[in-house]
Parts: sequence; structure tokens; C-alpha cells
Amino acid sequence: MTRAHTLTEKVALSMLAREGIAAIWQLHMAAANAHQTGHPAAADAMLEIAQAAEAAWLRAEGVREFAP
Repeated sequence: MTRAHTLTEKVALSMLAREGIAAIWQLHMAAANAHQTGHPAAADAMLEIAQAAEAAWLRAEGVREFAP
């Protein structure tokens, strides 16, 4: 795991803890806005964080689903 990937995951987890699953939607909306306003690098970064947040959410869902 690279340092950037670790930072992305830390940001994603922090956002999930603060905003819940809504963070994923907010990141996608912010990325679309950044892309439309001519900031493709920022849009890519937000999408990467959104994907990390979604992956973390799905991992957590799996844990809850199989918990006794």
C-alpha cells in the first residue's frame, strides 16, 4: 500500500465517521462540480476518496451482515 493510498483511505474513513454514507454522495457531487468548472485533478482526487469510502462502507456492511 502506497503512502498516498493510505492517506486517501484515512480521509475516506474520517469523512464516513463524520458524515456517514452521505459522504460518498457528497464526494461524487463535488467531483462532478470540480470537473465541470475545469478542475480535473481535484475531481479525480475526490473520486478516489469516494471510491475508498464506498469500499470501506461495503466492507463494514459485510461485517455487520454476518455478525451474530
